[in-house]
Amino acid sequence: MEPELTGYADRFSAASGEKIQFMVSTDASAYQATIVRLIHADNNPAGPGYKEEIIKAPQHHLGRKQIAYGGSFVVVPDMPQPESFTIQAWIYPTTPTNGKLQGIVTKWTNETGYALVIGENGDLNFWLGSQRITTDKPLRTREWYFVAASYDAVSGFARLYQVPLKDWPDDPSGAVVEATAEPQTLKTNAPNTLLLFGAMSGVEIKPLQIVPSALYNGKIDNPSIFGRALVPIEIEALRQGTRAADPIAAWDFADGISSSKATDRGPLGLHGVVVNMPTRAVTGHTWDGSATDFKTAPEQYTAIHFHDDDLDDSRWEADFDWTIPDGLKSGVYAARLNSGDIKDFIPFVVRPSVKKPTAPALVLLPTMTYLAYANYRGRENPSTDENGNLRGPSRDPRDPYLAEHPEFAASIYNYHSDGSGVCYSSRLRPIINMRPDYRWGLVGGPRHFAADMYLIDWLEAKNMAYDVATDEDLHFDGLDLLANYKVMLTGTHPEYWTTPMRAALEMYLANGGRIMYLGGNGFYWVTSVDPERPHMVEVRRNIAGTRAWESAPGEWHHSTTGEYGGLWRYRGKAPQTLVGVGFTAQGWDGRAPGFTRKPDSFDERAKFIFEGIGDDEIIGNFGLVLGGAAGDELDRVDYSLGSPYHTLVLATSSGHTKTILPVVENFNAITNHVLFEDTKTVYADMVYFETQNGGAVFSGSAITWCACLSHNGYDNNLSRVTENVLRKFVE
Repeated sequence: MEPELTGYADRFSAASGEKIQFMVSTDASAYQATIVRLIHADNNPAGPGYKEEIIKAPQHHLGRKQIAYGGSFVVVPDMPQPESFTIQAWIYPTTPTNGKLQGIVTKWTNETGYALVIGENGDLNFWLGSQRITTDKPLRTREWYFVAASYDAVSGFARLYQVPLKDWPDDPSGAVVEATAEPQTLKTNAPNTLLLFGAMSGVEIKPLQIVPSALYNGKIDNPSIFGRALVPIEIEALRQGTRAADPIAAWDFADGISSSKATDRGPLGLHGVVVNMPTRAVTGHTWDGSATDFKTAPEQYTAIHFHDDDLDDSRWEADFDWTIPDGLKSGVYAARLNSGDIKDFIPFVVRPSVKKPTAPALVLLPTMTYLAYANYRGRENPSTDENGNLRGPSRDPRDPYLAEHPEFAASIYNYHSDGSGVCYSSRLRPIINMRPDYRWGLVGGPRHFAADMYLIDWLEAKNMAYDVATDEDLHFDGLDLLANYKVMLTGTHPEYWTTPMRAALEMYLANGGRIMYLGGNGFYWVTSVDPERPHMVEVRRNIAGTRAWESAPGEWHHSTTGEYGGLWRYRGKAPQTLVGVGFTAQGWDGRAPGFTRKPDSFDERAKFIFEGIGDDEIIGNFGLVLGGAAGDELDRVDYSLGSPYHTLVLATSSGHTKTILPVVENFNAITNHVLFEDTKTVYADMVYFETQNGGAVFSGSAITWCACLSHNGYDNNLSRVTENVLRKFVE
């Protein structure tokens, strides 16, 4: 078996004088790290080949293994241990019968302490030292239960409650169990053991890096601990929503939803820390459907949804760093790691300083999209060759490695192990598919980061001056980043946009800025960056749009910012209002076509775009990915969604196969006509329009546009169109 070698950086971009740290894990004894500038990522023999430039010679480093510990939980470090006590909570288990032990409320280690857990058989267990009390009644999946456990240290008497929220007659999943233990032999004291919600037996190897066991899948709603054994009438009062006794600790999970804090309303203020980003802003057991925004009814959003595969930060230590030298060209770079025949890349961007551009054009790498797809795990469609022939399933050799490392967490296109959608993504982990040599089975070649290198290579080949920045730079720097550029060029798939990013782009256009949108399915999903943990992004899929999963009822607002999630379209800001076009169709079988010129392409306003191109030429009926420019995901004009009335539709694709499907948001109902005949929205529009104060927008409207730029040694009509527009826009 080959040695493992992987890593990540502490940031996506840095300017001159700033330091980037690199975290590496390998079971090789040593490795080399070389800083390279990335230029072209595709080794397809039909193109110019892989290109990189060495910036800093290889440096030798000793190897070491670092481990990411996935799974979310809450830790309360200073919880005292009363001799007698009662634990109470509401739970909504999502994998109770997965055959694994799952901690709910635990302060237990080495047969000492207590734990309220779901047993391997799916029933509720109460552990008291070495004693095990069980209901012997499996919990049902995705139902709310009132759970409680009490213990009297004098008598040794214990009770365990497992009561469904819905009081069905003769419900076989409900139980109340009583047991007695020998008090002098029962060990419950665990003074140095952490109190955990959602896990048990945690070992803290460094601050907030805890190796948990018995990770829980499901919701826990406002747990409480009392300093004595409550009697049955008091337990029943808790189930009914009233308290007949004062707790020593009562955690309010509705407080601090946008933070990593678990607030204790009890007298001791035993606040917990939420680890590894479980899903917050989720409905609790009292949610009645009257509110869908946690900010308007926090008392109905008192739960946290834990997953055994959550991860917010691998918390690896830095192995080496690099300070960006003064005067280094802005561009796309990587630390290339080598150990024998194995290698890996850790990409990053050297960006210009704010308000100090070094070129008239800015390439904005869509790193929000990279994060959305980070460590995507899924079965891909068959890919095709340049002639449209099926090649069979195409997988990158690293896909099996990714499957073997669930601790690196999944993308927001995937489901958690309990079947709920992944709504958070972190850059502080190895992102295996954000590599220049990674190949997506979906298209049989580069996509996302590697595909964006087509544009970088073309700019180099055409000797065009450009800077590079990232979505994160735009999110945090706003208009200051864009203001002094003549033109901003997008990458191939700028799908995920935050509110600050979009506001900055709107102001840039209003002030006379120019945009070259050289991708497809852009400006689509509302995205948030966590203010407390800026390495995390959030997306809620909501209940409309072409989506990988759907948010649960009432869970449509982002926990990190509170804003309504879903498509920008449903917040009155469809992509058409920015760039004239928006997502209309997608598909990956067969050869992608090019664009046929429309009458608007002969308008005097567009004359500069088609200089040197014949009237009947098909634009981009070639390319390194899917064989044509109008491939993968496509955008079109829609005046009802905000395409400016004066938009020129320069060219349109046609001849797509029936496997290229329209997006669901364009239909109110599915009929036989839609299923078998409808292709009227399956095409891409190349467009141009002017904006205020001398600004302008050009949209290529398909993900595979940039994969055509290098065809025939960069001498082709799509390259000519792109060059004509760019040279005009930088004037």
